[in-house]
Amino acid sequence: MLPGARSSDRYRIELVCLGNICRSPTAHVVLEERIADAGLGDLVEVTSSGTGDWHVGDPMDRRAAATLTAAGYDATRHRARQYDAGEPVDLVLVMDDANLADVGGRTDRVRKFRDLDPLASPAKGGSDVPDPYYGGDDGFEEVLTMVERTASAIVDALLHERPWLS
Repeated sequence: MLPGARSSDRYRIELVCLGNICRSPTAHVVLEERIADAGLGDLVEVTSSGTGDWHVGDPMDRRAAATLTAAGYDATRHRARQYDAGEPVDLVLVMDDANLADVGGRTDRVRKFRDLDPLASPAKGGSDVPDPYYGGDDGFEEVLTMVERTASAIVDALLHERPWLS
């Protein structure tokens, strides 16, 4: 399920969306916390980025930050950055099909984030994390629910598939 090679002394996971202000930073904050809670913080590094450059240096969208904060997460440290295919990472998880195309398509180390979601149904088009940017607050809450569930599945996979993490 997860690629096995490590790019450095830590297993590196990059989360990618369009502007790096909504979906991928939400996933970044949640996954990083779940990894720390599992005792893997020194072994797994999480980063996030966007395929576009127009938000580089900006904090996450205020609605995404408010949704995370209301759920007890710290959304204050994020600053948007642009995806760089040359960075050494072990696993790239994109939020939708457009992001997948933007990073060059599916490979052994590039997948969609919800490929790891136990409730996603790729056969029915349900493998995207929907972009909440142009919608209301409920879209950000829906994204957080998907992200929390998928982050838990990712941590389970790390614990069970990567013996060097134990």
